[in-house]
Formats: sequence, structure tokens, C-alpha cells
Amino acid sequence: MFIMLNMSSVPDDRTTRAVIRDEALRLFAERGPDAVTVRQVAAAAGVSPGLVIHHFGSKDGLREAVDQYVLAVFEAMLGELTGERGDVFGAGAAGSLAEAAARHLPAGSPVPAYLRRLLAGGGPAAEQVFAGLYAASRQTLAALSAAGMASPGRDPAVRAAVLLANDLAVLLLQDRLAQVLGFDPLSPGGMARWGSELLAIYAAGLPAGPPGNEEGEGQ
Repeated sequence: MFIMLNMSSVPDDRTTRAVIRDEALRLFAERGPDAVTVRQVAAAAGVSPGLVIHHFGSKDGLREAVDQYVLAVFEAMLGELTGERGDVFGAGAAGSLAEAAARHLPAGSPVPAYLRRLLAGGGPAAEQVFAGLYAASRQTLAALSAAGMASPGRDPAVRAAVLLANDLAVLLLQDRLAQVLGFDPLSPGGMARWGSELLAIYAAGLPAGPPGNEEGEGQ
């Protein structure tokens, strides 16, 4: 039996500051921070522009708060990847950034879109996020190699970067991939399909067999 909830009757337990920050994150992700005004954020959060300034000091202060929030989200995911929140090979541990994002971020989260704008725009927050992601990729590859589950390759630094670039591609191109594939690659079912094909490529590469010899062809 399904019970439809009237979401307007469910109390919002976030603080006013968190509500403002979350609305700013959503608007910044949609339009870019430079195209969003304090007044627009205030209207979306249902508060006055003065209250936004009261909590954050300025639009720059609000943007910094959003950056720090996104950093905290990715720090949680990186902690899961690198084993800081338990054995990286233990139950429930994520094996990739994309998997960790699927676990941590709700459907429709503006965080991937904001990350896309953040990395494209550059700046200290972008550098901090990307450096952390790369460090986690290197640490994860080293742990997998030590456990005999992966080869570090002839150039571990580059291999870790390649793996990170693949994960970021799924995260940052989520909408475009869903458009052409017909499913969300970060949904549980989508991750299963994406992960299965990715593991096959990692395991066997992309050898060109005889025509018509691919699995499923000629059937």
C-alpha cells in the first residue's frame, strides 16, 4: 500500500542558513554563480535579501559557503573511497567516485552540476576539490594493487588520473549520458550496467576480433 505524503505538511528541519545555502547551490548549479543575485536566492529560500546578508555577509560569502558545503560532500565520499570511514574493501565500501556519488547524493542533486561549473571555472575551491579527488584515486589504486586486485601499471600517477577522469566523466556528464542511453548511469540499475561494461573493458581491453564474433552479434 502506498501512502502519498503532502510534502508541504512535512516540517523542514534545516536551519534558515542551510535553506539559503541549498537554494543558492541549486541556482548556482542551474545558471552559474555570476548570473544569480542575492535577491533571487532570497526569493527561492523564502527570506529577505537582508537575511541572506545577515547570514553570509555578502554574495561572495554565500558562494564560499556553497563551495565549502560541496567540498564537505566530496570529503565524505573520498573518506569512503580511501577507507577513512572503514576498510575500503569492506561491506558497503564504494569502489569508484561514481559509485560513491550514487550512494551519497539523492536523485536530482544539484551537486554534480555545481561541480561541473566549479571545475570548469577554476579557482581555489576547484583546485582543492580536484587535488583531493586525485589523491583519493592514487590511494585507492595503491590499495587495490597491494591487495592483488589491480595492477598499478607502468605509470601509476597517470593510471590514477585516467581512472579519475573516467569517474568524473560519468558524474559530470550524467544528464547527457542519460539522454543518449535512456537510463541514468548513477541510478542503481544504471551503475550495474555501466560498471559491468567498464569492468569488461578493464579486464580485456578493446581487442578487435573477427567480424561478427562479438558477444551477442549474429544472433
